[in-house]
Amino acid sequence: MTERQQAILVAIIEQYAEIAAPVGSVTLAKLFGVSSATIRSEMAKLEEMGFIEAPHTSAGRIPTDKGYRFYVNGITAAQMTELPSGIDNSTKAIEAHVNSNIDASDKAIRRAVDGLVEMTGNFGFASFGSSLYMNGMTQLFSQPEFGDGDHVQAVAKLIDNIEPWLREAAPDEPLNVFIGSENPIGKSSGATLIISKFKSSSGGDNYIGVIGPTRQNYRRTMELVRRTGAMLEEVL
Repeated sequence: MTERQQAILVAIIEQYAEIAAPVGSVTLAKLFGVSSATIRSEMAKLEEMGFIEAPHTSAGRIPTDKGYRFYVNGITAAQMTELPSGIDNSTKAIEAHVNSNIDASDKAIRRAVDGLVEMTGNFGFASFGSSLYMNGMTQLFSQPEFGDGDHVQAVAKLIDNIEPWLREAAPDEPLNVFIGSENPIGKSSGATLIISKFKSSSGGDNYIGVIGPTRQNYRRTMELVRRTGAMLEEVL
C-alpha cells in the first residue's frame, strides 16, 4: 500500500467514524487537493486489496474489518504518540468516578465502567474476582449500526458470553482489540471489543473494557480503556 493509499484509508475510517455515512470521492478530493478521478482510482485499489467496500445503497465507501485492523495496528505501532483531542479531560472525568469510591474496590471498578460508558458512548463491562458488572446497553443500541433485529441479536449473544469467553481466552496484553469478525462469539455482530487487563489486591484475572460498533474513534477509545485499566491497577 502506498503512502497516499494509507492516508486515504485513514481519512475514510476517521470520517466514517464521525459522520456514520459512506465517504465519497468528492469529499476526499477536497481534503487531499487532487481530482475526484484520482481518488476514485486509489479507492478502487484499496477495495481490490479488501480494505474498504461499497454499501449497496451508496457510491461512497466504508472500511472493512481488514481496514480497521490495519488502522488499529498503526495506532499500536505509533504508541499513541499523538494523543486524541480532549483525552486528558475525559481521563480526569473517569478518574473522578473512580476516586469517589476508592475505599471500596468493587464500587471503584463499577464507577470506572460507568465513566467509560459516559465518555465513549459504548457498552462497558468489568470482570473482577467472581463478579461481572455491565452498563450502557441503551448507549450501544442507539448507534445507527444496530437498527435491525439480526444485528442486535448477534451483539446480545456477544454480551451474554463475555464472561466465559474472557475466562477461556484470558487476553494477556495490557490492551486487546477484537474487531468485527475477529470476535470469537458473534462474528457477524459488527462490534468491536476493546479490553484492558488490570491487577488488583484480590488477585486473579481482572478486565475492563467496552463493546461498540466497528465504526468508532479507535484512537480515543483505546487510550481511554488503556488509561482506565492502568488507573484501576494503581489504586487497587
